[in-house]
This record gives sequence, structure tokens and C-alpha cells, in this order.
Amino acid sequence: MKTADVRADIPLLDEFIYMDAASTTPTPRPVVEAMCDYFYHYNANTGRGAYNLTVKATQEFNSARIKTADFINANPEDIIFTKNTTEAINLVAHGLEFNKGDNVVVSNMEHHSNLVPWLNLKKRGVEVKIVKADKNGVIDPLDVEKAVDNNTRLLTVTHISNSIGSVQPVEELGKIAEENEVLYLIDAAQSAGHIKLDVKNLMADLIAFPGHKGFLGPVGTGFLYCTNRLQYELEPINLGGGTVEKVFDDDFKLTESPNRFEGGTQNISGVIGLGTSMDYLKRIGMDNVEKHGLELTQMLYQEIQNIEKAKVYGSPENIYGIVSFNIDGINPHDLAKILDEVKSICVRSGHHCALPSIKHIGAYELGGTVRASLHYYNTKEEIQILGETLQEVSKFL
Repeated sequence: MKTADVRADIPLLDEFIYMDAASTTPTPRPVVEAMCDYFYHYNANTGRGAYNLTVKATQEFNSARIKTADFINANPEDIIFTKNTTEAINLVAHGLEFNKGDNVVVSNMEHHSNLVPWLNLKKRGVEVKIVKADKNGVIDPLDVEKAVDNNTRLLTVTHISNSIGSVQPVEELGKIAEENEVLYLIDAAQSAGHIKLDVKNLMADLIAFPGHKGFLGPVGTGFLYCTNRLQYELEPINLGGGTVEKVFDDDFKLTESPNRFEGGTQNISGVIGLGTSMDYLKRIGMDNVEKHGLELTQMLYQEIQNIEKAKVYGSPENIYGIVSFNIDGINPHDLAKILDEVKSICVRSGHHCALPSIKHIGAYELGGTVRASLHYYNTKEEIQILGETLQEVSKFL
């Protein structure tokens, strides 16, 4: 599939230049149609009956799990569906046993969702060690290695920073975790669906994924990849229907993974849509997605860098999919509003739920940054329009 084919499946792109993929992506028509097909033709609960509608719903739900696992080279039982990346990370923070004296090693480039749950563990006597990135927002594996010690329970890092798009050396960090026998969690919110991911190569015990960003899936979907060896060490935090095999008067027995983690009625239509989005990305080809994304990221960085009053964050050699910037003399929120009103350009502004990283790059006092984030549906022409518009705006400052 070419970019034009994908754009034809996303009607809102006829009216807007959408550059906020890091927050969420518009949903292509085939994904929406798959969800509608569920509502129109087999809208029943899963695993709750023997009649044909519920059998069909269960089959399609399970099929989506298989598609999701296949897309990242995992086993279906390693996929635990959640509402989003945040819920997946919190499942780990609340479900793993952390004891007083343990520590968690994390970077200062994290989204709040991969920082606040660990800071919350300080109430239980767990130390949180913050490893600082360099000026371009990249973590040095040597600094991580120094931070890890005999009390480290978990090492966690974002794959791609949501604030400035810096790509972290996740494979190297995986080797450090393995050598020190500590658990390793990756936040893949900004890499999943943008670049090829093979969980076997990432060497992580746990990876948190969104459905509604790079995967082009519906909002309200996500999942946690959890290796088999950890599935019975991780405690479910949402017990009830579907999670138990037996219930006695005074006890219960949990069912096998992943069902033990998916209590109650799931977002059935959303998961089916997520499975369809995996099919959709395969039709495009992840090689094509990754190549297109890299090319547009470099073009976008350079386009903004050429503006005299612009400050662009991160290094062009080590960012992907996201370019954060400011224009001297204008608040990022005001600039984002102008871009929307003048050319219907949709970009994010502010602190991006990543205050420590925004402070690290020196943008906190400026009100954060303007963040443009891309996917396969974006074009060179859109980037040129953004650059020209920013040039015009800067002339009046």
C-alpha cells in the first residue's frame, strides 16, 4: 500500500494536516469496519455461552490475540490485553512483588506513565534510581550499568521518548538486565507500529504497547507482553469473571494466562479492530513504514532547523517519528493554536506528560515545546506546508 492508499482510508486527512501520532492516530476505514461488523452481526460477549453469536465473538477475539502476537513475534499466551500502555505498566507496578530495600532503575526521559507508578512504590520502601540522559535525550548504557546493583528489581526505559523522539539503546540495556539478572520493562508507546519490533531481539521480560498510536488501532486498546516465566509471578489486579477456573466457599483457583489478567467483559470490538490494524500494517509493510518515517523525520527536523528563530530538540541522527521545537517569542500553546487556525495543522503543545524530560532539555520555563509527530499517512508536502507556515509566523515576532 502506498501513502495515498492509506490517506484514502482516513477521511479526516482531507481536511486536516494531522501531526499528532504520538498522542493517537486516526483510525483507517477497514479497522472501523471490522468493529462495526462486530456490532452489526455478532455483538455478544466472549467465552460466556454456547450459542453461535458468542462463539463467533470469541473466535474473532482470540484471532486478534494471535494476530497481535504474530506481529511482534510472541506467543498468543504472552499477550495480555489492556486499555492502554499506562494500564499495562501499572499492571506490572501493582502485580509484581516489590519489597522494602528493592530499587527500580528508570530514565529521566520517561512519560509520566513509566515514572509515576515507580515513584509510588517509594511508599513501600522501594528506591527509585533516576538515570539522566545526555543533552540530546539519550541514555548512556554505562550510566545504567552503574545504577544497577544487587537490590535492583526492575530496569525500565522508554524505547522512543514521547517528548523529543530520542531513540534509546534498548537492546544494550537488555543485555545489562540479563547479565545482572534483573527484570526488564520497555515502554514501546512511540515505537510500536512505527518500526519493526521483535520481542525476542529486545530481550525484555515485559513490554507495554498502545493500540491507538503507531498500530493505527482504536482508542481504548493496548496490551502487555509478558514472558511465560513471569506470568505466574505477576499477580492479577482485576479479579472476577473470566479470571478463575474454580471458586470454593473460602478460596479460588486462577485460570491460565492471559485470561487470569483479563477480568470482566473486555473491549471486544476494540480488540477485534486492533487485530485488523495488524493486518493493515502488514499490507503496508513495516519496511515501508519504517523507511517512510525515517525520511520524513529527517526532513521535518531540517525544515524547522532552517527557521532562524527556531530551537529544535534532540539530535537528527537519533530521533524517530517526533520533532519537538520552539519559536523564540511565542508560547508553544499559542503557536499550536495558530497552526491549527491558519492551516488546520494538528500538533501537540506543552509538557507532553513528561515533565522531567522537558526540564532536562531546558524547555520547562518556555511552557514546554511544540511537538509534531508523524506516521505513514503523512507526506512531504505537509511538512513543507508546516515549514512555510512557521517561517511566516516567525517573521511577525
